Amino acid sequence: MELDDYLPVLQKANARFADVAAEAVLARGWETPVPGCPGWTLADLVWHLAEVQHFWTWVVRTRASDPGAYAEPVRRPDDELLGFGLAQSAELETVLDGADPAERVWTWAPRQDVGFVLRRQAMEAVVHTVDAEQVLGDVRPVPTGVGLDGLDEWLEVMVPGALPEGPPEGAHPVVLHAVDAGVDRVLFPGSRPAPIARLTGTAGDLLLAVWRRVPLEVLTVDGDGFQAAAMIDLVRLE
Repeated sequence: MELDDYLPVLQKANARFADVAAEAVLARGWETPVPGCPGWTLADLVWHLAEVQHFWTWVVRTRASDPGAYAEPVRRPDDELLGFGLAQSAELETVLDGADPAERVWTWAPRQDVGFVLRRQAMEAVVHTVDAEQVLGDVRPVPTGVGLDGLDEWLEVMVPGALPEGPPEGAHPVVLHAVDAGVDRVLFPGSRPAPIARLTGTAGDLLLAVWRRVPLEVLTVDGDGFQAAAMIDLVRLE
């Protein structure tokens, strides 16, 4: 995807998240567990996305070079969560729309610019929208381009972020074949001569699998699926 593509993806995901969350509250209630986020309720999910978007809005708006001055918002009561979330989504979209992607801002990654925030927040909203859809039982496919870019971001940003020293001893490559895009991606390339497994599915399903939103059973697994799952499980950002 190009930089100009991320804001529309974010806007679409934010709108879908808001609609699904509102419907899920009516149908299931705030205390409904979120399948993709063990230990979280629907209220926790809505608050989390709102809080994350509040933080990155502040970073971009202030062109922060350090997060130390950020003031965390007070958790809202359940009946205020949807409204608070909508406001944060709108503010994030506005500040990102008005910022140059090349402008320098603090991030937790080596890349320190608005463009990083733009991509990261688009993908954050996409995955959490699926979380809300799973609560409701109405999961829509992630578009191929979005899924592939999200998979690339996971490999390029999340993997080195979780494993800054590189793959641990005993790691094996895992091939991720996006059948709808006709391309392969590899987790831990070069760690061993041959991959432990090849996972085939849509780019969107691969994205959700590496983020542990769906089991590997939704993919076609050639090789050692148990070890492939263990390799993916090495990538955790707390």
